[in-house]
Amino acid sequence: MGFKVAVVGATGNVGREMLNILEERGFPADEVVALASRRSQGTEVSYGDRTLKVKALDQYDFSDTDICIMSAGGEVSKQWSPKIGKQGCVVIDNSSAFRYDQDVPLIVPEVNPDAIAQFTRKNIIANPNCSTAQLVVALKPLHDVARIKRVVVATYQSVSGAGKEGMDELFTQTRAVFVADSVENKKFTKRIAFNVIPHIDVFLDDGFTKEEWKMVAETKKMLDPKIKLTATCVRVPVFIGHSEAVNIEFETPITADEARDILREAPGCQVIDKREDGGYITPLESAGEDATFISRIREDSTVDNGLAMWIVSDNLRKGAALNAIQIAELLIERGLIQPKKQAA
Repeated sequence: MGFKVAVVGATGNVGREMLNILEERGFPADEVVALASRRSQGTEVSYGDRTLKVKALDQYDFSDTDICIMSAGGEVSKQWSPKIGKQGCVVIDNSSAFRYDQDVPLIVPEVNPDAIAQFTRKNIIANPNCSTAQLVVALKPLHDVARIKRVVVATYQSVSGAGKEGMDELFTQTRAVFVADSVENKKFTKRIAFNVIPHIDVFLDDGFTKEEWKMVAETKKMLDPKIKLTATCVRVPVFIGHSEAVNIEFETPITADEARDILREAPGCQVIDKREDGGYITPLESAGEDATFISRIREDSTVDNGLAMWIVSDNLRKGAALNAIQIAELLIERGLIQPKKQAA
């Protein structure tokens, strides 16, 4: 007997990717339900070779549903996730609504799988921010060996991280530039076409943005509260794939060759690091791939025990949809949930 799974936000970029990945990975679901707001009711979305008609979230009964994968934004999640959890359905939430709640585990399966057992407190599990997810996948195996003291990261984040509106704006502005039309900024604060914008999410009192703060708080929660991290998050004119330039300071010595060997064996990581033209991964090549790619691994002589590297991943997959499905798989692998229909 398989599970009944609901995907909330099924018409969005990440929601559609979640449906694709559920089918791709052969997730043990007897039934998959696509949910969204009332205005999307009746819209058709693909699930493998099948077509699902979207149902309205506010009219759906979760009492016979085992897993709800939520990708409808923070406000929707705040309103609905606790209600859904109380109906005995485990919510895996892609928004930031519950990431910093001490009663809600924040999970990347390759990094902190044991923390998933805490989900019973609220029946909610949080998915991390896209830029954090790929970072901690690469940091975890190195931290286990040499203990990380400090991380400095500059991100190069694609417009798909801002949703369909972000992708549409890059396309529209690029076309407008080529045909000499006026360029309008709607989704982003400045023109994104042929430009980079050092601003993602709102500004905080200390001058950092909330996106930068998320990377700090989430790395500490999932990996180690002692790690010091500072980030500069930048939106770039790329459709899919987040990139990160990362400097790491360790407590004990570690060479580039040692790091390369460790990362080659680490779950979720793929090292593409040849010191030659094209011997590295770019976001274009990461699109559609599950791995977190690591390139340009080298020793940083400006600090004791320092390394620098380049990390790239498909933000719609490992940064969001794939990680959520992996969390659901982890629940099942560890026997933490059983299908309600079977239990009945």
